[in-house]
Parts: sequence; C-alpha cells; structure tokens
Amino acid sequence: MGFIDSRDNRGIKLMGAGLVGILFAVPVATFLWMTSVPGHSYSGQLPLPTAAQATLANMLRADVQAIASQPHNMRHPRALEKAAIHIERSLAMAGYKVQRHPFVVGRSTVRNIEVTIDPVRPDAETLVVGAHYDSAGDAPGANDNGTGSAALLALARKLAPLQGKAQLRLRFVFFVNEEPPHFQTPSMGSVVYARALRQSAEKVRGMISLETIGYYSDRAGSQHYPPPLGMRYPGTGNFVAFVGTISSRGFVRRTVAAFRDVASFPSVGGSAPGFIQGISWSDHWSFAEEGFPALMVTDTAPFRYPYYHTAEDTPDKVDYSRLALVVTGLEQMIYRWAT
Repeated sequence: MGFIDSRDNRGIKLMGAGLVGILFAVPVATFLWMTSVPGHSYSGQLPLPTAAQATLANMLRADVQAIASQPHNMRHPRALEKAAIHIERSLAMAGYKVQRHPFVVGRSTVRNIEVTIDPVRPDAETLVVGAHYDSAGDAPGANDNGTGSAALLALARKLAPLQGKAQLRLRFVFFVNEEPPHFQTPSMGSVVYARALRQSAEKVRGMISLETIGYYSDRAGSQHYPPPLGMRYPGTGNFVAFVGTISSRGFVRRTVAAFRDVASFPSVGGSAPGFIQGISWSDHWSFAEEGFPALMVTDTAPFRYPYYHTAEDTPDKVDYSRLALVVTGLEQMIYRWAT
C-alpha cells in the first residue's frame, strides 16, 4: 500500500476546488456575456406625451382596430384580406408604391406586403423592418400582432420624407403566415421573403421584427421568463425587450445602445441560443436562418401578456400611450442610422 503525504492530499483538494470553480464560472461568464448590452435603461416616471405622441397613439389605436378586431389568417381569409387592404391603402396614402409578394399555400394565394425607401447610393446597405399581420387561430390578435403592424405603418409614415435621401435602404415588410401552423415552415411569409433576399445578394445590415409590443404593467411580479433568464432581468413588465440569437449578438447590442440614446422608455436586451423558449418566436428567426443579423422587439408576449393567443387579445387591451413612446424611440433610432 502506498503512502500519501498530507501535502499531496491538500493539493488534490485544492485542485478539485479549482475545477469546481471553473465549472461554475464558465457558464456564469457565458450567461453574462450573452445578456450584457451597452448603455442604461431609462428609469423613473415616463414623460408626459407630447401633442405629436398623443396623435400617434390615436393613429396606432385606429390601425390596431382596423387590422386586428377579429381573427385574420388563412382560416379566416376575408378578415386577412381586409387587414391586407388596410395596410396597402395606408401605405399608398403615405406616398409609397406598394409591392405585393404573393405565394401559394395549398390551394390559396397569400402575400407579403412591402414598401421601400430608396437610398442616395444604390450600393447602400439595407435595413429590413418587419411585422407579421396575421393572427393566431381564433384570436383577434390586437397585441399579437396588430401592435407590430400598426407600429410598422407608423414608422413608414414618419420616415417617408427620407425617400431618395437616406444612407440606408429601408425595407418595410408586412409578413403573412407567421403564426402556426405555418411558423418555421416553408409557408411562413418571412421564410419566403428572407430566402429571396438572400438570393438577391443585397447587402443587409440587419432585420428588426416588431412583435407584440403593446402591453405593459407596473405591477411587481408581472414579468416572467423562461429559465435561466429570470436571474438576469426585472420582475416588473414595464419595459420593451430586444432579443436575438447568439449569431446576432452584435446587432442586438448596437440596436439597444442606439435605442437607449434616444428613447425615454425602459428597455432590456440580450442574446441567447434559439432553443431557449421564446428567443426565436418571430420573423427574425427566418432572417437569422439565412445568415442575416436579426432581432425581435417585443413586450415578451406570453411571459407578460395574459391574453396571448386567446379570443381576449382585443384592441382594448393595448396601452397605446406607451406603444407610442416605443414607436417614437424606434423612429428616432432608425432616422439616425439612415441619415
């Protein structure tokens, strides 16, 4: 039997403790790396709305009501067409040439809807800002995703004067078929669009998906998360979140920093693997799959919103004043990037 010196025994214990420390430190460091973003979230009382923001809130309300007062998807084709027509007419009234991108699903034809702000230089990079305009099942979809669609209409109206003057090409795209059973399938509107964009070889700076951005709460405990994100983020659901997969971490960080520079609204951000619940739940997934930097702007949907994908997701549930503050911040952010 060999003899073990007590000093060797202490060394083994120290080595074991070191290994345990490393095994703990590496995932913690990785988690902090994924969820760190620049700048500081706005805190304190929200500013009183300006006259322009009050007008914007009323416009957002009108658009949500027009798009998402009843279920609208391929199971409810008349309502889906009504929503599409409202979007197209609103864009035409703002001075845009509306582009329809139809594609066939089964025996039906559906369409994405796009308008473009052309840049000064034809070789400029492209920023895609998108939102899906269909609802889930028998849900009216006021928050998911009438709010995203209304916000996208507002951004298109506000930024229209940049036509022919911008340093970026701005593509505003309204996607069909984001919701199940089309989600993450070839019949998903953003999958069709992102694949075509990849084939065009256009230089894309990134894609921003506006997804369920109209519900906020100041009640402690109103915000929930999939594990392990609850250890990092606040428990009060009064913020807007910028979310992407790990491949888009740099784009997420740049976007959060730019939003915080101009917006008087609480914000969080971060990136995480797509297998974590909720991280890939929007049209940004389609663009990330094609190798484009992409993120989702969201109120976190089912992790805060109690009416998610239900018949109770109606226009009266939306906080239009706070939605207007978020849209104002996004508008100023995009304007800075494009000028």
